[in-house]
Amino acid sequence: MAAGTPGGAPDDPGFPAAAAARAATVPALDDAVTTCRACPRLVAWREEVGRVKRRAYADWSYWARPVPGFGPLDAPLAVVGLAPAAHGGNRTGRMFSGDPSGDVLYAALHELGLASLPTAVDREDGLELYGVRITSPVHCAPPDNKPTTAERDTCRPWLAREFRLLRPTLRAVVVLGGFGWQALLPVLADAGWRLPRPRPAFGHAAHVLLQDADGDAGLHLFGSYHPSRRNVSTRTLTPAMLRDVLRTAAGAAGLPAEG
Repeated sequence: MAAGTPGGAPDDPGFPAAAAARAATVPALDDAVTTCRACPRLVAWREEVGRVKRRAYADWSYWARPVPGFGPLDAPLAVVGLAPAAHGGNRTGRMFSGDPSGDVLYAALHELGLASLPTAVDREDGLELYGVRITSPVHCAPPDNKPTTAERDTCRPWLAREFRLLRPTLRAVVVLGGFGWQALLPVLADAGWRLPRPRPAFGHAAHVLLQDADGDAGLHLFGSYHPSRRNVSTRTLTPAMLRDVLRTAAGAAGLPAEG
């Protein structure tokens, strides 16, 4: 698509929808995600953070681009967060890597046998996920970790396409936090899963089985509080609570979970 065509340029608001529709595979989608500049506020913020840096990471070359999903292309289990952290994924280029939330999440996945390492440092640390794909409804780090509704909606085609591509193998999803839950529900409906009415409410350990309109296996949807520094420090979410949800979801997805 030519740059002058609506949605053709990475800084066009229609770019996510146009580019996502063209992506025939998850790797192609991931590559397209990293080129997006459709949300001016997020572009300005992620790049400023990458220039100014945090003192502890002064010698890092920040990624400072949209962060694609991470994990196998045939994953039966997906984990959906909120957005990359300014000095986490925005620095490392990988979801939940290099920040306190990721420390909790990857430790839990490792304890369950779903990750090869208990920590995630950067894109070259050798970490592998087993049967789990991690993604988010917003792919750029937002100021104060708060994307706007418009930014969420502009970014939605990436998530929608990712779930359509994952659909043949996807059996369960864990959503970390209410923002991700609300962002994901319309994506699941568009991908063919039937949402009950009223729509399921978010809550920790919430669970609903969504029926598949095509008659295939349904999708288990689980909620968990986000492993943010605040939630963990206040014990709103403990590592054990997160492990319990992930273990149950892994079982629903047909994955063997240890621990």
